[in-house]
Amino acid sequence: MDFNHFLTSYMPDPKIGSKLHFDNMLEQAVLAEKLGYSTVSIPEHHLVNILMMPSPLQMAVKIASITKKINITTGIAVLPLHDMRTYAGEVATADILTDGRLILGVGRGAFAWEMKSLGTPIETSKEKFVESLEVLQKLLKEKEVSHKGKYYNFEPITIMPRPISKSIQMMIAAMDLNSIKDAASRGFHVQSTVLSGNKELLIQRVNAFKEGCEILGEEGKLLKLSMQRMAYLAKDEKDAEEKNRLAYEYYKRFDNMFTGPGKVKRGEVEPLERNQTYQEMKKNLLICPINEMIDKLSIYAEAGVDEIIISSSFGQNQKDLIESMHRISEEIIPYFKKFNVQVA
Repeated sequence: MDFNHFLTSYMPDPKIGSKLHFDNMLEQAVLAEKLGYSTVSIPEHHLVNILMMPSPLQMAVKIASITKKINITTGIAVLPLHDMRTYAGEVATADILTDGRLILGVGRGAFAWEMKSLGTPIETSKEKFVESLEVLQKLLKEKEVSHKGKYYNFEPITIMPRPISKSIQMMIAAMDLNSIKDAASRGFHVQSTVLSGNKELLIQRVNAFKEGCEILGEEGKLLKLSMQRMAYLAKDEKDAEEKNRLAYEYYKRFDNMFTGPGKVKRGEVEPLERNQTYQEMKKNLLICPINEMIDKLSIYAEAGVDEIIISSSFGQNQKDLIESMHRISEEIIPYFKKFNVQVA
């Protein structure tokens, strides 16, 4: 099981300043490579201070310039917000400038308020995503492309520059079982999550992925299923309690955007009361000391998950986040390597 450090990009206090905020993300990316993480992931979100990253491809290129080998994933680029005729060229450029280390994670969008504000309502984003993905794939793989559809209608064009990778690796964000199975059957890596921490839901997602890989055939053995979880390896129970309290405040804002009304004031997401209790959240998250984290992650390894994407920024300071990364490198990654759970 590989370990992927997600550059969560949460800026609860705008006084920090965007420059320091992005510098902190870059510091994490460089450290992730040194500590043995296989990949770093970069979100895409606009207009808000939670998961704030309007230009993931630019960030990917910057990370590539200060690292040597770590893979860099967009997690997740929101295709319906882009014009594929220009975006394909941006992807090709990023492929070149990252020396082929880019893994393009794509999805339909998750925050209804954000999508509406940018002119693509969440209700129609799936349909637009499907067509956008088709167009993007053709533009990246074929030298001359024309298309007639609902959202794109154009005569033959060729994107320039051309990618250096024969086939840029692509990952689809999917939650429901049919979408997971379909994505794998079409040759895509899959990123998912189990927000409730429910083992049964996890097994269902893994089985759907495996079914899709079997449909694909031999190439399915090369695909990867990634699960994203909020995780922080605490020093002790006191540290875990403190960080879980911060995470609960974070989710008051995340829920506002993900399932709530999207109340935003001058770019800052407002905290709203949650339906989930603090104790329920604490049970589900991986913000805990070493033994508890090993127990929780073992469920993923035994189920057949290929990669854990560790989302670990929820309002704590950079020093605490960095120290957790070190502890995960020293205690968690070696543990799974020792028990023949492959780690890159």
